This record gives sequence, C-alpha cells and structure tokens, in this order.
Amino acid sequence: MPPDSDTGPLVRPYTMTGGRTRSSGTGLDMISIVMAAREGADWDSLKPEQAAILRLCRRPISVAEISAQLDVPMTVVRVLLGDLIAEGDVIARDPMPAADLPEMNVLQAVLDGIRRL
Repeated sequence: MPPDSDTGPLVRPYTMTGGRTRSSGTGLDMISIVMAAREGADWDSLKPEQAAILRLCRRPISVAEISAQLDVPMTVVRVLLGDLIAEGDVIARDPMPAADLPEMNVLQAVLDGIRRL
C-alpha cells in the first residue's frame, strides 16, 4: 500500500513555497488579520494554495485560521501570504494590542447605556 493512500496526495511544504522558509519581511504572526485587498486578482497566475488562501481572505481572517482550515503548516501560509501581500492581493494588519483595548469600566458604562435605551 502506498504511504499516501489513506491521507490522499502529500504536497511537501517545500514545494508549495519554492523552497523558501520565510516570507519577504511581512512580519505576520499567527494572530495577524488578513483580507483580500481587491476583487480583480489574476487567478491564472496563482498557485492552487494561494488561490485557496485568497478565497478565505474574502472576509477578515487570522493566519492561524487559514492554516487550520487549509491544513497547511503556518510557516507555509506565512510565506504564501507574503507573496500575496507583495502582489497587492492581500492586506494585513496586526491585532489590537491588549494595552489599546478599552477598560472594563468603559465597556460596562456602554452596556449600561444601551440597556437604558
């Protein structure tokens, strides 16, 4: 029995990224949020994995979610996302730091105000 028969075909991460192990300076981490930047991507020039990522990026999504949904290692997703960002197909933003989140008393005041409406 071939080693791949139970799990389907195996595409090595090395093949997906062309041997690269790092993205081109995008600074993405697992909780970075990415989203498609435009509607008119050149779908014919994309690798199948990049096309799958771009389809997921139609709504804001984290790098970790993409990795989990595609069952592709996060390092590979980061490299492929770096290429999509460089081409202008995807935009990324860092998640809001915990220090910038509103304090609990502010959130409680907002909730109390909404309840009074």
